[in-house]
Amino acid sequence: MELIPWFKLQWDRIVGAVLVVLGAVVLVAGWIGASGEVYIANQLPYLLSGGLGGLALIGVGATLWLSADLSDEWRTLDRLDSARATESDAALANRVRELELHVSHLSGLLNGAAQHERVRT
Repeated sequence: MELIPWFKLQWDRIVGAVLVVLGAVVLVAGWIGASGEVYIANQLPYLLSGGLGGLALIGVGATLWLSADLSDEWRTLDRLDSARATESDAALANRVRELELHVSHLSGLLNGAAQHERVRT
């Protein structure tokens, strides 16, 4: 399997996974930085940059991953719907052929009855 086409097809999953991992690294780095400070005032920058930044990165990455999964589901549903429509069209065409045969048979019977009536009169 070639990687470039795969990356082009799965870019949203790849970016999502990278962002989730990066968010986890930022969270851990913020926690390590904050744990080394004694004063709460000195821990706030780590909380803001590491904590909120890491959570934001994880949220965006998870959203991208979910979006990729939903796109796969929609493609699958579209494929199933088109297959169902094709089968439905084929079944409808078969039914139309059957009805045409019945109509031609009834038409033949009616023509025969009309000729028979003309002969009797």
